[in-house]
Amino acid sequence: MAEQAGDKPFLQFTNVKKTYDHKTLVVKDFNLDVAKGEFITLLGPSGSGKTTCLMMLAGFEDVTSGEILINGRSVTSIAPYARNIGMVFQQYALFPHMTLRENLAYPLKIRKRPKDEIKAKVDEYLSLVELLEFGNRFPGQLSGGQRQRVALARALIFAPDIILMDEPLGALDKKLREQMQFEIKRLHEQLGFTVIYVTHDQTEALTMSDRIAVFNNGIVQQCAAPHVLYERPANLFVADFIGESNKLMGTIESVGDDTVGVRLEDGGLVSSLKANCCEVGLPTTVSIRPEKLTFTDRLGSAGNQVKARFVTRHYVGEYIRYHFETADGTELVVKNMNDSSAPQFSNSDEVALAWLPEDSQALDRPVAAATLQPHN
Repeated sequence: MAEQAGDKPFLQFTNVKKTYDHKTLVVKDFNLDVAKGEFITLLGPSGSGKTTCLMMLAGFEDVTSGEILINGRSVTSIAPYARNIGMVFQQYALFPHMTLRENLAYPLKIRKRPKDEIKAKVDEYLSLVELLEFGNRFPGQLSGGQRQRVALARALIFAPDIILMDEPLGALDKKLREQMQFEIKRLHEQLGFTVIYVTHDQTEALTMSDRIAVFNNGIVQQCAAPHVLYERPANLFVADFIGESNKLMGTIESVGDDTVGVRLEDGGLVSSLKANCCEVGLPTTVSIRPEKLTFTDRLGSAGNQVKARFVTRHYVGEYIRYHFETADGTELVVKNMNDSSAPQFSNSDEVALAWLPEDSQALDRPVAAATLQPHN
């Protein structure tokens, strides 16, 4: 379990920057405090800086400036093997000529642990990942999911301070990847180790993390719990990268305590929560999740409304995606559960779409996040 707020951070990135050519910063100013036992995911597109931060923590990349501390001790100049960090990679990195028992025993042997302790630990961790009966098999005799469980057990067996995971499930198919997500979370909850996890898969991050740091162009755009990122994105980049977002362009016409009135480009007036854009006269984008949009007969006179022309619908199993287009060409998507309430429309039907003010946000351009504090 993660430490409570007010405890000293277990892991700290302080003003960390990284450049490879002394001209361009690939990590521009990374600040992050992590509590012991937290599961933190670094999420972002390729080239956004997330893996570079992981490699600097592991010691495989030098820090250009700034400092990384583990349990109050700076590790910025410490060799990778002296940092007491475990790693799990996408390609498993198991020794193919060793049995599972020998693979798990290896990190204990190089730390010169007693033989009886090694045997007991190997049995314990094979049981933990439910592979005790496979101990004498070689990695090539296992499925991808089984190999990844062995790789996870090997990373955990020597009791590292932190486990780093770099796209560990990227080589697995969708069903197996989902199974491994729950397996990793089960072990995390059971053992309470601290995790820094790198992925570009939004669903994976939302499913597994205590907090997610969303990267873009070397800057953390927002770091928060999954539900906060999804329901209250800090800017348009986060709204677009985490899940899916409808966007209506407009200008702020009025500002209240928590909401703003927005005059849309088609002339309609709507109300929205204010996020990082809240001055009268400024252009803004109203962001609405597809599942928050519905049809006016379901809200009555409550909420905001916009008229749009039906374009098409896509069957996705548990839900149906309806595609609409407003008079100014803005595309809108509505997600509706696949049940008896799912309506039928004909091509070019004009439909009034509706949403509650609290289910949308008025957003401006992306901004960098401030120093990030431990989760509580």
